[in-house]
Amino acid sequence: MSPRHLALLGTLLFLSACKDPPPPARAEARRYFGAPPDGKLHVYFFDVGQGDAALIVSPEGHTVLVDTGPATAANHLVNRLPELLSKPLDLVILTHPHNDHHGALEPVLKRVGARQLMEPQLPKAPDAYDALLTTVSQRGVQVISPAPPTGTPNAPQRIALGQGVFLTVLWPRAPSDALLESTDASLEVNSIILRLSYGETSVLFMGDALAETEEYLLARDVTVQSTLLKVGAHGLARATTAPFLSRVGARAAVISVGAGNEFKAPAPATLERLKAAGVQAFRTDVDGEVQLVSDGKALTVTPQTLPLGTPSDTRYTLKGQGPTPEPNVWAGKPLAAKQPAPPVEQAPPEPPPAAKSAEAPKSNGKKSKGPFHASRIRELYHTPDCRAAHAIAARNLVVYKTREEAEKDNHIPHDCIQ
Repeated sequence: MSPRHLALLGTLLFLSACKDPPPPARAEARRYFGAPPDGKLHVYFFDVGQGDAALIVSPEGHTVLVDTGPATAANHLVNRLPELLSKPLDLVILTHPHNDHHGALEPVLKRVGARQLMEPQLPKAPDAYDALLTTVSQRGVQVISPAPPTGTPNAPQRIALGQGVFLTVLWPRAPSDALLESTDASLEVNSIILRLSYGETSVLFMGDALAETEEYLLARDVTVQSTLLKVGAHGLARATTAPFLSRVGARAAVISVGAGNEFKAPAPATLERLKAAGVQAFRTDVDGEVQLVSDGKALTVTPQTLPLGTPSDTRYTLKGQGPTPEPNVWAGKPLAAKQPAPPVEQAPPEPPPAAKSAEAPKSNGKKSKGPFHASRIRELYHTPDCRAAHAIAARNLVVYKTREEAEKDNHIPHDCIQ
């Protein structure tokens, strides 16, 4: 080999030796989670702009995220939630199908995970929302809907979040009660309404519920008395009526709202009604994130931002109103024997899609035979002529020849099945 060839070979060997070695394989980045439970109830009303998102952490560490805010809140929540969680979420509740309440759902689930998702199953939900639920179900999250207990259909559904902590679903109550009708706000008036209770303290979450919903609850003597009110519909004038405030008897309220929003919320009329009722209002556009801590006897409210000149260690303490019994009647109907509340680990009973508008067909005395229809994102299966079956979106429809096939796929029979 000539000297020239030797020199060229040496150069190539040198260059090869100087190349960076391939990077070592890296393990998947670990998710950071917060401190373990401290024996108190915590609620965080996040500052997500014009939208809603609140995290409940029970004294024993059970977690519920109520709404996920708009899509623009995704970056904030995927960073904030891991600071507060010690494990994936037990439950996510979407109060209704509006983007400012579910826009950040996918990034949140990807970041922290969840075991179950509850949503109101409303008939006029946008197609994009149904597609979102399908995607969520495919990620392994169980999609459930609010429904009264099957054993006590006149009682509200209660979810136990540990010893002495309950999350009660006050509305909607399909299939036991028909959804409320509204010409321009059918989704809002049927928002999921929740009452969180711990000892002598309680918090009422109103979603985007309007005056029509409040009037309906008052007429049925539903227990709404609460220490703190999460104001409905971001403080718009169509909600938070004076009679409702009087019944709730809250000492403070949180309004989740974005600065300079196009709806001009909260409305001056709403703020005046809160003031007249002696309710101290906290606003996320002014006060930032609002945190609550309860020891079962009193609620301590800590806003992120305090007025100028206010000491930095300022806290607002609200004495509890005493334990309020859950109602033993609904719409004047007596209850059967009271059943123990299911733990959050158990899936609450799920109503059929048709519960949105109509009851299932009555039995004709003949045993149902296949085929049967079910949804990929629901638990129940139905006869093809059941109105619930007609409500299943085509993309989610699954047809089974026999009961055995449906139940092998973890579906359970609806009332239309004999």
